[in-house]
Amino acid sequence: MMNNQMTIKGYFNNELVKNKFAEVLGERSKQFVTSILSVTRDNKLLSNANPESIMNAAMKAATLNLAIEPSLGFAYIVPYKGNAQFQLGYKGLIQLAIRSGQIKNINSGVIYTSQFISFDPLFESLEVDFTKEQSQEIAGYFATIELKNGFRKLIYWSYNKVYTHGKRFSKSFNSGPWKTDFDAMAQKTLLK
Repeated sequence: MMNNQMTIKGYFNNELVKNKFAEVLGERSKQFVTSILSVTRDNKLLSNANPESIMNAAMKAATLNLAIEPSLGFAYIVPYKGNAQFQLGYKGLIQLAIRSGQIKNINSGVIYTSQFISFDPLFESLEVDFTKEQSQEIAGYFATIELKNGFRKLIYWSYNKVYTHGKRFSKSFNSGPWKTDFDAMAQKTLLK
């Protein structure tokens, strides 16, 4: 791992790579490259990924002007079969939606079993009592959006539905943010 980490560091210290990030990010490019090196150093599978795939994934985040620090939840670089892939976080999705200028309100969250009352999928009405204390068990997740033109949408999925969806459709379900931050990935899935 140490040898590949040195390769990754050398790759990102290459003038051509630095210049590509400088074209997209300007003065913030050094800070962004430092974030890339930190993210790869802190993730064993990612530290063994192909450096060019790491750059390609990071460039997608840079182009969208989204931070890649996992703790921020805007974007992730995740390992998959020896390569790195870009993964949009739920906060990044919200950020892009807000930047569109079409959004009046957007929200997502966790609903605990102690708070959940009912959900009617036919009319998309969700009854929740947020005044009740949060229990340990999660009932499900919600996402709402309201556009400036008045259009409104609510989505609610149970925990099991989100889990089944993530396991079926995510290539990185067993090694990426689904493992480290399930709630964030669940919210992003519903927001999408």
